[in-house]
Amino acid sequence: MNGSSSPSYPHVHQINVSDGGIPKHPLLEAFVGKDGLAGDAQRNRKLHGGPERAVCLYSLDLIERLQDEGHPIDPGSSGENLTLAGLEWSGLGPGAKLRIGPEVELEIASYCAPCELNAQWFRDRDISRIHQNNNPGWSRLYARVLQSGVVRPGDAVEILKR
Repeated sequence: MNGSSSPSYPHVHQINVSDGGIPKHPLLEAFVGKDGLAGDAQRNRKLHGGPERAVCLYSLDLIERLQDEGHPIDPGSSGENLTLAGLEWSGLGPGAKLRIGPEVELEIASYCAPCELNAQWFRDRDISRIHQNNNPGWSRLYARVLQSGVVRPGDAVEILKR
């Protein structure tokens, strides 16, 4: 669970990128532009990335609950770019707008269906655990970038529109 050094307000817990594939690995900061995080790549651009799927978001709170259920998932494992903490995740969906730190604004574009590569992070390889259709409120989210800028762990996350 959140340690004593973790902010008590909704915030960026971890920033994650990779050169394609998962897990994504943590960075101390990243520039977020219209096509996603600088230094990040996706293996399958037909399903991931691009302006409508520029940033993948997931909840630290849900990751911790999944860990409590015995799933070997960690921040960045499932391919999210920003692991966010302290948000009511089930209240977010397409159309919601977020401010991340002082500069970045995102709009949730869609739910992110898990691919088979994520099976390694789930007991019995059950990726449906984070599929919106099977478990509403547990899905990762794809966002488009409305305003570019730099993000850092600890940056506040504000819901501008649900």
